[in-house]
Amino acid sequence: MLRRRRFKQIRTLNERLEDEVKRLRDEARGLPPGRRREMLLRKARQDEMAMQIDAWLHSPGLRAPT
Repeated sequence: MLRRRRFKQIRTLNERLEDEVKRLRDEARGLPPGRRREMLLRKARQDEMAMQIDAWLHSPGLRAPT
């Protein structure tokens, strides 16, 4: 049976997403307008949305569905 290789994340999800957004935007800034640039910006927006969803899920006002 194959065993999964597991490792403990040192940085939080939010920290990793912030770094990824910054890296993607920096890379997109250096490219001319086109498909590759739009894909990088789209991924950056998706990561920002993931950060917002994570913040919402960890907010103190969130209650379990009834």
